[in-house]
Amino acid sequence: MDRIDAMRAFVTVVTEGSFTRAADRLALSPQLVSKQVARLEQHLGVRLLNRTTRRIHLTEAGLRYQVRAQQLLNDLDDMESQLGDLHTQAQGLLRISAPVSFAIRHLAPLISDFQHAHPAVGIDLQLNDRKVDIVEEGFDIALRIGHLKSSSLIAKKIAPVRLVMCASPGYLARHGTPRRPEDLGHHRYLHYSYMEQGGGKALNRWLHQGEQHNYLTSNNGDVLVAAAIAGAGIVLQPTFISGQAIREGKLRIVLPEHEPEPMALYAVFAHRQLMASKVRYFVDYMEGYFGEPPYWDRFNG
Repeated sequence: MDRIDAMRAFVTVVTEGSFTRAADRLALSPQLVSKQVARLEQHLGVRLLNRTTRRIHLTEAGLRYQVRAQQLLNDLDDMESQLGDLHTQAQGLLRISAPVSFAIRHLAPLISDFQHAHPAVGIDLQLNDRKVDIVEEGFDIALRIGHLKSSSLIAKKIAPVRLVMCASPGYLARHGTPRRPEDLGHHRYLHYSYMEQGGGKALNRWLHQGEQHNYLTSNNGDVLVAAAIAGAGIVLQPTFISGQAIREGKLRIVLPEHEPEPMALYAVFAHRQLMASKVRYFVDYMEGYFGEPPYWDRFNG
């Protein structure tokens, strides 16, 4: 038994969620993948997976083994990539986790341009606003927005993220334009449920003290900006979502002198001595791609 092949088969089954999809990813037959996992279990003397007709479940031993096996395979791939492909074209599958709204609005052109420059790199882009564990979940890179706390991961700043408070001209005509933070308490607030405490904390305090409190709450910024354009209330959102509407006059910035401290978009990846070429090339490609200031901030306001 080739232990590396068996280990890779097991990790792929866990990642893909089935033997059939793992076989497709590995270009093997499902029977061979199943045999490799069975031999691995026999070699280790423990059951790694519980199989049913509909899905697979990791055992406690399987969960522990999967985390270490994934890291070992990543390190092996990185070593081979560095030794054999250090100064040549990047290659392989690059798994990326990214925030939903940012990815939908801004990542497609970047990925298209990157793959045109590096055609041997495949992209698996997963959109999720939760904070993923890039090591345990098998991601090469996670794009994160906010004020990052210290961790064992490496973070590279890609672009500033500006937060502005805005509302439609129609809403402001009906309800008045706030001139100071205290005025926000009398307005309808479109609240982003994932808004971190560091971003707009003072403004959020005034909004939450209002007579009507949260007029609309959502975990998606695009929905809230669309509601603001429709005249539903005042919203605090990044300009990578609201910038186009501001340029087109559909939204107006209010209280610009009380704008929260900018956050940033970061590329986060595991700290390894040997970094895969595909990761290094992509992170380098992102740097400066969106411009300085980013193109979504090029409006009057």
